[in-house]
Amino acid sequence: MESFITIAIFDYPHEIAILKHRLDQEGLQYYFENEATASIVPMYSIALGGIKLKIHPNDSELVKQILSELNGDSNLKIV
Repeated sequence: MESFITIAIFDYPHEIAILKHRLDQEGLQYYFENEATASIVPMYSIALGGIKLKIHPNDSELVKQILSELNGDSNLKIV
């Protein structure tokens, strides 16, 4: 997972619920950095730089497509 890259940043855990489901449907490998801390103390998320979606670089085009489908949230910051 050292080669994984950050492709999107979220402020709160509830913003990633549907995205997790979509990524699982596609069978992609991913993880959310700072997710556990933000789930326990939501305000720490901002101090930690947000909840970062980390993916393998080979999956970036597919993940960008999924993110654009779900991009109704103005808090989403695509890297």
